[in-house]
Amino acid sequence: MNDLDLLTAITVFVLSVLVGIEVISKVPATLHTPLMSGSNSVHGIVVIGAMLIAAESHTWLGYVLAFAAMVFGAMNVVGGYVVTDRMLEMFKARPAAEKPSADKPAAEPSEKAEV
Repeated sequence: MNDLDLLTAITVFVLSVLVGIEVISKVPATLHTPLMSGSNSVHGIVVIGAMLIAAESHTWLGYVLAFAAMVFGAMNVVGGYVVTDRMLEMFKARPAAEKPSADKPAAEPSEKAEV
């Protein structure tokens, strides 16, 4: 990799970070959870890419970076599924409270405490 390729890669990285910050800061809180659950596929691609880097690497630095990428990508995938599960729990119907039936007497009123 020559200096121009490295400079191009760093420029693309910095610009993508700036664009990502700008886009994420404009997302309202109500859309954050669905967007996070949808990003699970992106993090899965990150894990696969890290595995490919680990397979192609021949230096300890490459192995360390690939391992870190796999750990962070896996944490994002698991976290995304946890967030998705919590989001779907909000939409489940809650069990209805038991209503007293006609043949069962209503709960006895408690006696008033003397003051």
